Amino acid sequence: MLDIYYFAGYRERLGVDRERVAWQPELASVGQLRQWLVARGGAWSELAASNLMCARNQELCGLEQALCDGDEIAFFPPVTGG
Repeated sequence: MLDIYYFAGYRERLGVDRERVAWQPELASVGQLRQWLVARGGAWSELAASNLMCARNQELCGLEQALCDGDEIAFFPPVTGG
């Protein structure tokens, strides 16, 4: 299983803060997981943003990061500050 968390604006637009999905070989990287989620259509297309940030097991990572069964993945918009 993959535990997926959505933060800030993504949580608001998707209407969900987390979900659990079965890990599959075609979800071998964070980028492939993102494409799979975007393919749901509608608000899920928000995750196609070029400035999307992600983390695997609570460590920032890139879309090329490999996934394994049991991983925790988080998607969040870039952090801004003042």
